[in-house]
Amino acid sequence: RHMIIKIDFESEIPIYEQLKRQIIQGIAKGDLSKGEELPSVRQLAEDIGINLHTVNKSYNLLKDEGYLVVDRRKGTRVSDTMPEPNEKYIDNLKEEIGYISADAYCKGIRKEEFLSICEKYFDNFIANGEDESNGR
Repeated sequence: RHMIIKIDFESEIPIYEQLKRQIIQGIAKGDLSKGEELPSVRQLAEDIGINLHTVNKSYNLLKDEGYLVVDRRKGTRVSDTMPEPNEKYIDNLKEEIGYISADAYCKGIRKEEFLSICEKYFDNFIANGEDESNGR
């Protein structure tokens, strides 16, 4: 099974961030396995029609966060171990969920519906077995 990357050029979310998010979601969904080799920066840039500096920025952020490992000989691969949540990550998570919750609340989404949506996505990742292999 291959991961399909879809970039929305009209989105307010920067392209490098869209790519980063899709790679993380691909790992969570099991579309990308631990140790799997990713296309080179140049190849991926050509495949999706974006600037190679944009791909490079995504790869570097993912490397800094511990999702990817870069080896000069073997290329870029998905890390064998997933990053642990640190305090900075937890603070950022709370901030993001705070904003998303406020937005949903203002738009009239009921608490039950909001939690149901969150649960559906989270359960979707658990169903792919990543949760057990993460040791969490």
